Amino acid sequence: MTPPAVSIQITPESVPAIPSWFAEMTVIALYLRHRGALSMIEERVRFARRRFGHYDLIDFVVVLLGYAISGERTLETFYERLHPFATPFMALFGRERLPHRSTLSRFLAALNQGAVEALRTVFLEDLAARPLEKEGKMGGLWDRQGNQWLIFDIDGTRQAARQRALPSIPDLPPAQRLLDKVCAPGYLGRKRGEAVRTRTTVLQAHTHQWIGTFSGASGAGNGDYRGELRLATKAIGAYVKAQFVSLSQAVVRLDGQYGNGAIVADVAGLAYVMRGKDYSLLDEPEVQTRLAQPPDQHTIHPETGTSRALFDCLNVNLSPTGPSTRVIIATHPASAVPAKVGTTRGAVVYELFYTALPQGAFTPADIVDLYLHRGAFECTLADEDQEQDTDRWCSHTAWGQEFWQILSQWAWNIRLELGHTLHPTPMRTTEFAPAAENEEASAAPASAPQPSESVSVIYGLPQWARPSYTKGFSGADFSLQPDGTLRCPAGRPLYAQERRPERDGSLRVLYAARIGHCRACSLRERCQESATTIKARRVSAVYWPLSSSALTLDESLSASAVPSRPSASHPVLWGDWQRRFHRRELVKLLRSQRVDIQLAEPSPSEQPPPVRSLSRAERAHYRLSWAERLARNARPKAAPDVSIKLFGIPDAFAASLGLRIA
Repeated sequence: MTPPAVSIQITPESVPAIPSWFAEMTVIALYLRHRGALSMIEERVRFARRRFGHYDLIDFVVVLLGYAISGERTLETFYERLHPFATPFMALFGRERLPHRSTLSRFLAALNQGAVEALRTVFLEDLAARPLEKEGKMGGLWDRQGNQWLIFDIDGTRQAARQRALPSIPDLPPAQRLLDKVCAPGYLGRKRGEAVRTRTTVLQAHTHQWIGTFSGASGAGNGDYRGELRLATKAIGAYVKAQFVSLSQAVVRLDGQYGNGAIVADVAGLAYVMRGKDYSLLDEPEVQTRLAQPPDQHTIHPETGTSRALFDCLNVNLSPTGPSTRVIIATHPASAVPAKVGTTRGAVVYELFYTALPQGAFTPADIVDLYLHRGAFECTLADEDQEQDTDRWCSHTAWGQEFWQILSQWAWNIRLELGHTLHPTPMRTTEFAPAAENEEASAAPASAPQPSESVSVIYGLPQWARPSYTKGFSGADFSLQPDGTLRCPAGRPLYAQERRPERDGSLRVLYAARIGHCRACSLRERCQESATTIKARRVSAVYWPLSSSALTLDESLSASAVPSRPSASHPVLWGDWQRRFHRRELVKLLRSQRVDIQLAEPSPSEQPPPVRSLSRAERAHYRLSWAERLARNARPKAAPDVSIKLFGIPDAFAASLGLRIA
């Protein structure tokens, strides 16, 4: 009998296999130490608790980071895989002992709001300090006037707690569930009465980086979406300020949950695009009058083929005492299947979109496409659920769960940064919409006169209203700009909201400022006669005709002094990076290569230092200083060296991390 080609041997000696995620954890640990992120956490995120044991907050931070990167479904399986390699894992972060799983659970249960907010601040500062734009070109959306905007998505995600039914009879004590402190009855569309938790997430749409997550003590059940929205807008303001970008250039996209007038007031100072849910606006006389006229544009959804007629309504009051905004009304014929979004009246489905973006920079089709298409938030949320599942339960307390979710988003952003370092690619630019001259020609109704046949009226200089009796700013104090806007005495723009022909042949143009600019203005009381008004400043100008003649459209625009809608000489451009390529290529490389771990044997001549007995106060941990707390689990200099060798790492990538090349 010939010998077999394969020789198989067995041995009873246990040699556990190195987890596939250990190489990625090694690279991320070195990256955090190289960038000083771990030192920031040690110095600024502090939390003291009696009976804290041998550990400090940084020990639990590194465990949760490893848990997020590993992708293990539960902490129990993560600890089982990590236990044989606990020493080299903690040595990566300069720590000695791995906290037990029960110790981690008690730490998360004891966390308070102060420690979580400190971690959130460090997370946001670290994100702003290392932008992905290595080549100096920032992603964004360029409108039809060539201005740049940054798009941010805000939305809530929900996680259900599947709980088995427990009998409730007088013979048994009341049921006590572990997740009662972090969950509450909610609705996910499957079973009413299930316990859920809601968190609000913020995403930078161009780099696909997480800006923050917000739930805290208000996340149980359906959550406090308005309170979390205010926290999210505050984080966006801090981010754009760190990028030296004006707050007025930031645009937030919100779904129908936020679509009412109160939300418009909450996001004051930011531009917004949101789906409206107050369909009673359709009964307003001015809206009914606008719907009776031909639509401004038509748009076709590229995937569903739905054709929408778009009506642009400017300066619509969302409530009798609330703010006013630009409203886009999209209509399409109703089908046999009831529409999931919008309201159906007769044979027509109506959808509402609210926006603060200026009319001259974005057409109605641009607004609808910006909401429905490019950079969809749901795709990134689906990737997060598949790769990291940030909503999985890690703690039975609100602040412990949020502490874990912030670290999970931090791990996501680090993967993106390292992926861009591994495969540096320039920003890609996509034509979101072509220049609008062709669109306007194709979208014009058949009954509309051709530009060459239209009669143009040449108007004179604007006539402004006289100063009021309060001696405030008059219309003449607002200077007319070449782009058709006005400039207020505080340097803020006012946009043309309405052009109304009068019976006497004149043309009245109504300009309006942004409420966010007016609220923060130091000249508000002098300008608006009151510092408590909820409306933005308006200015109207009257233009009287000088003559009329049959001119082409281009000639009339050049001859008229009336500030009209700017010619859309710029296409709408979208600049971003690939959503998942960099992140997944990094994971693919590091999880497919071999890792060697070697622990140096301690020298027999070296004697361990004598163990000093601790007093009761020291064991209670509340008499120690911050430095003493941090030093208790620090890796001693006499500890045996750990040698980790990674294979398949490109030289340029290793040099950027400060790794030594073998």
